[in-house]
Amino acid sequence: MQKIEPTAPQGMDSRANQKLRTRTAILQAAAELMRTGREVTMPEVAKAALVSEATAYRYFPDLATLLQEAMTGQWPTPAEALASVAESSDPVERIAAATEHLLRTVLTYQGATRAMIAATITQPVTTVARPALRVGLIDHALAPLADTLGATDPAALAQLRNDLMVVISAEALFTLTDLCRLAPEDAIASAVHTATTLTRAALREHLGPEQA
Repeated sequence: MQKIEPTAPQGMDSRANQKLRTRTAILQAAAELMRTGREVTMPEVAKAALVSEATAYRYFPDLATLLQEAMTGQWPTPAEALASVAESSDPVERIAAATEHLLRTVLTYQGATRAMIAATITQPVTTVARPALRVGLIDHALAPLADTLGATDPAALAQLRNDLMVVISAEALFTLTDLCRLAPEDAIASAVHTATTLTRAALREHLGPEQA
């Protein structure tokens, strides 16, 4: 006897396709708004996607969840981001490049970045985790230290990494631009100075002056 395969109810495929198109439109609208650098809100995303705000919330429970998914695939890998210093084994030079790359990315997407920070501060338990781009950049930049500082004093390398996490961050950039009233370029230069100073000091303390 020929086996009869179950068939989907008529109209199910079209409904599924419509839902997929709507979801894709919302994600694309969010990604396009992110690239403007302006403030990103759920009403603005819904308007750009030609759907109601209620519809947008049916697909994404909050703005942070939407932004997190819209950010997926938007960034280069750490190796790609630091390609300009790929041949350098100098951690100070590499950290300078990592700091500048991250903070310029933050400036480009600052509306979305501010929204993500706000969401994770006000709803730390329910909000999805932030992308934390700095983690991969810092680890890649410090890779040459794995066989030196990492081998002789792993705790010191871990401490340097933690120190840099504070400096190479959107929060540090916004402190300099919003509170200190620095121009963006001056803020980036200040963060690069601090990050490289920290790195150079750690090398001098744990590996000797010739390594700094």
